[in-house]
Amino acid sequence: MNSPVDRSPRKAKGQGSERREEILAAALKLFTEFGVYSVSTRQIAEAVGVSQPTLYAYFPTKDDIGRELHSRAFEALAARLTSHIDQWVETPADFAAMLRTYIDFGLENPDLYRMAFMAEAPQVRLWTNHTHAIPTPALASTYGTLLRMITDLHRRGLVVETAPAVTAQAVWTAMHGLVALLISKPGFPWVDRDALIDGHLEMIGRGIWRTSIGHPSIA
Repeated sequence: MNSPVDRSPRKAKGQGSERREEILAAALKLFTEFGVYSVSTRQIAEAVGVSQPTLYAYFPTKDDIGRELHSRAFEALAARLTSHIDQWVETPADFAAMLRTYIDFGLENPDLYRMAFMAEAPQVRLWTNHTHAIPTPALASTYGTLLRMITDLHRRGLVVETAPAVTAQAVWTAMHGLVALLISKPGFPWVDRDALIDGHLEMIGRGIWRTSIGHPSIA
């Protein structure tokens, strides 16, 4: 990494009951700016103002830091989705609102979103060769929520006849593409953000529902 790391003053021994959170915050900032593989534990320790042995007392390896950040990102997103699912009504408008929850989370938490969905972190290897199942609790609580919703709608004949897994993954990639581009290309001459998101969701809805996305209810 060519750019210097901002160093915090060295903390006294025994100080810092919140040091674990400080380490995670510093690592997330560095990972976002330089990439997971370009950052060392020494640089994270310097940013926090602790020695490497102190950092290792909390996280034995950089991979452990990455996994913790990755898990936290999915947990935060899952909490958002769960709060919406608790009041879920099977209508196009409410389905669009659930998708908007995902999009809003990514745009409001760009660093966490990058860590969960845009960084080539070690935990990505855990997903390799798992093509017929949801391999981790993190995916089960996020993508799995979307898949279960679409599977139920498919069973009731409310969405297109395409296999639910295909539909769910098409919807997920459509949402991710929008969020990733808005995060990574802020200088692009985007139209009004809300108008873009609403239009994006409307097109997704038109593609999967047997009725218009704007229809207030399903008969």
